[in-house]
Amino acid sequence: MKLSIALVALFPVLTSAFSSPNVLPSPKSRTQQQQQQQQQQHTALCMSPPSLVDLNQYNLALEDIAQEWTAVITGETAMMNAGARLAAKSSKEIFVDTIQVKFPRQSSGGLGLELLEIAGGRDDGLGIVVISGIVEGGSADNSGVQLGDSIAQVAVQTVVQNNNDMESLTECQQESSVETECLGYDATVDAISSLPAAMEDNEVIVLTLKRLRRKPKVTVKLQYPPSQQESDTTIELFSGENLRRAMLTRGVKLNDALSRRFDSGGTGDCGGEATCSTCVVNVVQGGELLNPQAIQEEQMLKKNPKWRLGCKAIVGHGMQQGEMTIRVNPRQWD
Repeated sequence: MKLSIALVALFPVLTSAFSSPNVLPSPKSRTQQQQQQQQQQHTALCMSPPSLVDLNQYNLALEDIAQEWTAVITGETAMMNAGARLAAKSSKEIFVDTIQVKFPRQSSGGLGLELLEIAGGRDDGLGIVVISGIVEGGSADNSGVQLGDSIAQVAVQTVVQNNNDMESLTECQQESSVETECLGYDATVDAISSLPAAMEDNEVIVLTLKRLRRKPKVTVKLQYPPSQQESDTTIELFSGENLRRAMLTRGVKLNDALSRRFDSGGTGDCGGEATCSTCVVNVVQGGELLNPQAIQEEQMLKKNPKWRLGCKAIVGHGMQQGEMTIRVNPRQWD
């Protein structure tokens, strides 16, 4: 309880967390199909790319979380139902990740979590609620839940045995779920309380959580051929950026006059189609921070294993961060 009280000071109540004043229909009026569709859409939007590192290293400090949580209310489109979803205020530097954790359901039926509303007071029941405490020995203890997470969905799964042909048993998973993303405290508690009471020993709680994380970055040192008489420069890229596009937008000249097209042997910029090699760079340091080469790129550059096509190179592969050194226009180096 002391932990929860201390967190109240870290999570001041936000009075203007929603980017639209529109009042939505009560979340309880949504059909189960609409809820599932919205959850799938939100997951697709917010789930981080496959990771090669522990993403928890990018978690925000507790004192920063409350000021970064916000919510976006959207109207219905061809791709998404109307609703509210969690977002980060500093979306250029911070992203909302989607995490699922599972743990056995205790007979008490409780989650073992303490919740705190940091935005709310709306007539439609919308708000932002975060986890402010984890009860020691409770259901969610040591499950991977983090303070500052917001619960987007709570599901109860039950695995039952079906005897289909009197000779073999198959497992059938039954699930009851409620959506809680962007609900105020009372609406969140009401939604969780509406789940069926604990009945079986083989029930599992599945929490879909939203977590704020900073976007990992890669620092790239650029070295130019002596003939260009340009000083080395350093640029900073977010993990997941395309190297060619990022360098061009930052004013780095990549068109190597000495390059020859792989497809025709002539000259000319292919526009990022991986056929001209005018954007090729020499990776002196940090090659492990790039995505693996595809077969075509590997064949094109097999005589120079440290070279990469800028148009096919993604920095910070697997959500990595770090430092790289790259030589621009490598054909012009002695």
